[in-house]
Amino acid sequence: PLLFRGLLPSTMKKRNASQKLRAGPRTLSFPEASRVLYSPHEQGLLMSNAGLLGTRVIGLGRYVPERVLTNFDLERMVETSDAWIRERTGIRERHIAADHETSSTMAVEAARRALAMAGCDPLDLDLIIVATTTPDGLFPAVSSLVQHRLGARRAGAFDINAACVAFLSAFSTAAQFLATGACSRILIVGSEVLSRIVDWTDRSTCVLFGDGAGAAVLEAAPGARPPAFVLHSDGGGAEALWAPGPCGPRPQLEDKYFVHMDGPTVFKFAVHAMEQVSREVMERAGWSPENIDLLVAHQANYRIIKATAKALGLPMERAIVNIDRYGNTSTASIPMALCEALEEGRLREGDRVLMTAFGGGLVWGAVAFEWSGVSASGPAEAPAASELSARASHLR
Repeated sequence: PLLFRGLLPSTMKKRNASQKLRAGPRTLSFPEASRVLYSPHEQGLLMSNAGLLGTRVIGLGRYVPERVLTNFDLERMVETSDAWIRERTGIRERHIAADHETSSTMAVEAARRALAMAGCDPLDLDLIIVATTTPDGLFPAVSSLVQHRLGARRAGAFDINAACVAFLSAFSTAAQFLATGACSRILIVGSEVLSRIVDWTDRSTCVLFGDGAGAAVLEAAPGARPPAFVLHSDGGGAEALWAPGPCGPRPQLEDKYFVHMDGPTVFKFAVHAMEQVSREVMERAGWSPENIDLLVAHQANYRIIKATAKALGLPMERAIVNIDRYGNTSTASIPMALCEALEEGRLREGDRVLMTAFGGGLVWGAVAFEWSGVSASGPAEAPAASELSARASHLR
């Protein structure tokens, strides 16, 4: 909505907000002092005036490697125990990529399953966005490798790296391409091989992460309201959760690009950040917590998910949890969880879905949207191409 401020009636008042969050030994600021916010009513008027298209999910898919690493396996690798891991994280096992598997190969597998559910040919895709922190290499982009292997010759492609929030960044970006009529169908994927950047001698981090991929096919939806989203960043908290790379300043730890994390600081930050940004996005959507049918939180730690739900006043029955079987898969965690919710019959037409995440950056974000377009039984009827073309022409 901020892109269209000039369309608002002059009588609408701008509002400023400024908040701060205490996270461990330092104070993280929510950078909102200069942001112009509008009420849900104002945003609805704005979007209808602009003729924006909504977004619907027409296909979901997920993939995890065959190898399973249990807590009991980790007991033989580092000084830890199954009870210690489950009590502190809720994790009992995770999947580990085989030597030949990469973020791109897993993304392709998840994408093929999403496309199959959508009944969508790869040639129908206009754009592919891959969210990942563990690309196959510095370049080309993982999305370009996925585009080639799928045979999506018409599609543009780019990657997003916003740590564990990147899938929400991809969803928000795709929704705007769809809203303006620039694209009709977009594939977004979160894919990670975090096992390649984990120090398997560090029990504080190696017990947390797993590998996997999740994908969604999004389609423009005439008559529907675009998703509400909020994305935040505070680079001042970078040292709380980070991983070095080959292009950093010298000297660096040679070939040891491992995850580093200040656990207590990240935990405190995560709970407050996901509650705060969830309330922000609900305000933009015009929702209250009791309206939420499904909470899809980043699967980083069961205690964080439970604390976030409690802070929002939501029973855990309204949250999807699969961290026990996959661990923290970063950008893949939300699409994998969303896919499982659909498979379990927990998503019905009109359900209100809240997705929220936090990650290294520090970054945090949320997306709120009404579910439509696909059920576990198969794809929904696609809108007529003529209808999409007419709406797109109206915007030009």
